[in-house]
Amino acid sequence: MDTAMVAQVRRFNRVVTQHVGALNERYLARAHSLGEARVLWEIGAEGCDVRSLRDRLGLDSGYLSRLLGALVANGLVTLGPNDSDGRVRTARLTPQGLTERSVLDERSDALAESLLASLRPEQRERLCTAMGEVERLISAATVAITPIDPSDPQAQQCLRAYFTELNRRFDRGFDPSLSISADDDELRPPAGLLVLARLRGKPIGCGALKFTHGQGADVKRMWVAESERGLGVGRRILTELEQRAAASGVVTLRLETNKTLVEAVSLYRSAGYAEVPAFSDEPYAHHWFEKHIVDASPAT
Repeated sequence: MDTAMVAQVRRFNRVVTQHVGALNERYLARAHSLGEARVLWEIGAEGCDVRSLRDRLGLDSGYLSRLLGALVANGLVTLGPNDSDGRVRTARLTPQGLTERSVLDERSDALAESLLASLRPEQRERLCTAMGEVERLISAATVAITPIDPSDPQAQQCLRAYFTELNRRFDRGFDPSLSISADDDELRPPAGLLVLARLRGKPIGCGALKFTHGQGADVKRMWVAESERGLGVGRRILTELEQRAAASGVVTLRLETNKTLVEAVSLYRSAGYAEVPAFSDEPYAHHWFEKHIVDASPAT
């Protein structure tokens, strides 16, 4: 890693933490740390499951419990069972907590305004544009891609969103029962695998492999939420699938896609997939691609 880049990231972190008041025990001159204030904000007016809080904020269970304990002790938060699942704990803001969250929002706005006020209009534009880019790049860096069972609720959420988008974008709609199968059993080891991309604990994309006879596999169910496109998540999912395929002894990956999915076609071509004659009777396909991920030629 470039040491100058590492040093720049560290300088940026120091400037930001000092300016936002992360070093002060009383964040924004209130009786809470930055961590407690952030938990208040994340719980929101509707409440939030503790497990979701932990995933969103990337906190370990012990530290989050201490933060919630302090907020409960101060009368800002209550903890109770989830309305639909008694095994899940839900954090909710009390009336006092809602008032405190509103005060924190007002003071956060004032802090942001104080930063912008000292800059010329063109500097404000540059700063906000740069901050937007930094936010997107940091989000891209924090996306986690891991294997998941196809029956998991988060996996099913992504697959439903994938089918819904195909049905909206395809000229004749999309009916999974008419497409070449990629059922749960076919995407579960040893027949295949499914990976899920998460951002702050939220599922934002998926991709799968369906192993075929010999040394091949088909790439299936490639999807990224429209709100998160442009972060490079699709390419990361594809790379993850290629690495896992190679580790399983796969030499060649194949896939088919529809002409309306122009982003997918562009991704596959730029990732080294070559267009080949049709190798399946997939009714929704207009393009067929293939990529050799391992050199299968004998050593000389």
